[in-house]
Amino acid sequence: MDSALSDPHNGSAEAGGPTNSTTRPPSTPEGIALAYGSLLLMALLPIFFGALRSVRCARGKNASDMPETITSRDAARFPIIASCTLLGLYLFFKIFSQEYINLLLSMYFFVLGILALSHTISPFMNKFFPATFPNRQYQLLFTQGSGENKEEIINYEFDTKDLVCLGLSSIVGVWYLLRKHWIANNLFGLAFSLNGVELLHLNNVSTGCILLGGLFIYDVFWVFGTNVMVTVAKSFEAPIKLVFPQDLLEKGLEANNFAMLGLGDVVIPGIFIALLLRFDISLKKNTHTYFYTSFAAYIFGLGLTIFIMHIFKHAQPALLYLVPACIGFPVLVALAKGEVTEMFSYESSAEILPHTPRLTHFPTVSGSPASLADSMQQKLAGPRRRRPQNPSAM
Repeated sequence: MDSALSDPHNGSAEAGGPTNSTTRPPSTPEGIALAYGSLLLMALLPIFFGALRSVRCARGKNASDMPETITSRDAARFPIIASCTLLGLYLFFKIFSQEYINLLLSMYFFVLGILALSHTISPFMNKFFPATFPNRQYQLLFTQGSGENKEEIINYEFDTKDLVCLGLSSIVGVWYLLRKHWIANNLFGLAFSLNGVELLHLNNVSTGCILLGGLFIYDVFWVFGTNVMVTVAKSFEAPIKLVFPQDLLEKGLEANNFAMLGLGDVVIPGIFIALLLRFDISLKKNTHTYFYTSFAAYIFGLGLTIFIMHIFKHAQPALLYLVPACIGFPVLVALAKGEVTEMFSYESSAEILPHTPRLTHFPTVSGSPASLADSMQQKLAGPRRRRPQNPSAM
């Protein structure tokens, strides 16, 4: 997980910026302000809309859109798993050819990016299809075994509208694969972030505090304690970060002096903010106090990160500033309103997610609406079967 915010405008290329043999000229104040403002806006969009979609996702009955719930045990293990993954990537880049590793990663994220972007734009695209559009239903089904032992590996239903969205997303995918253009990178990064906030659910506030606290230590250690995260981010050519050029005003779309923000700094606070939105709804007071408080706290924390980074001219672990803000502000509001007990006793999975599975593996592209919902109901009513393995979530 890349979760450092970097600023290469001082001539260096930290945390993933492209390297040159010559020092870049310093960016203009206007270019820097535009880059930082754009990064902030790009971070806020998937959090806001992903949180809203997480509520609909939690209340929905489609098995294809069932969220994955993170428990306290998952949260405690996550920083360890992330550290092992980060160190493993670091060793891979040191031992093996960076070119071949990035080729494999590019193909992997090419597929994931297309699927994530298709899922993201599908609700918006459906509004543009006319009522007379010839929409046909399709099904992709893979099973294992026979008779009563038959298990569904993939049961993916889709329609013509889904194919159109997939085709449009594939154009972006090819553009990214061939050019590695920063706009294509950001389209994939925004799609990954929105899907993460929408589909990854914390089961309660305590779990969120464990997850954010653990990743707070993870982020600080790997950014300030070693050069591992910066080295991996430099070498890792994948849409795992949002970027914006600071020399856009001078060079246009071919600009290459990037400020960047790791997707971990969007998704991790984002799923906590989405949890607080669902908590607001559970209070049935027709207010979103905790959601707006945490959203404002995120803006404050990220703004402080950018300010500190700009002053010290060094990549910053954004979670160092985001975690205290995103946890502290809502807790202070709860103390003022006398709702601390309600906040920490709220169970998202019990309130509106009665049948949400635990996050025990990485979920996959699983498919669609009707048949998967029927399939889930049959599984709940019939003999217990092994849950399909889903390898595709971020």
